[in-house]
Amino acid sequence: MRDIMGMMGKVKEMQAKMEKMQEEIAALEVSGTSGGGLVSVTLDGKGNLKGLKIDPSLFKEDDVEILEDLIVAAHKDAKDKAEAETVEKTKALTAGLPIPPGFKLPF
Repeated sequence: MRDIMGMMGKVKEMQAKMEKMQEEIAALEVSGTSGGGLVSVTLDGKGNLKGLKIDPSLFKEDDVEILEDLIVAAHKDAKDKAEAETVEKTKALTAGLPIPPGFKLPF
């Protein structure tokens, strides 16, 4: 019976840590760039676009497709960075737990 109570305490502790980690991830801001810094995108931890900066030299009619591609690339760069940060925070939280590879947290 003592083991069950100890396990329940650890579950509650893990739950509190998970909630704190989710708050940290939500507050995270990540920037991604493309075109050697000509386009910059800022995302929050949930992947929502928070900011976009475009170098004025890209504002030419015949460069519209290039600009569109650079925006997509900068967004992907920022999203990849946010996901990597989330994975690192999750690894630190779940260290030692028997969680299958590829299992995504938070749920």
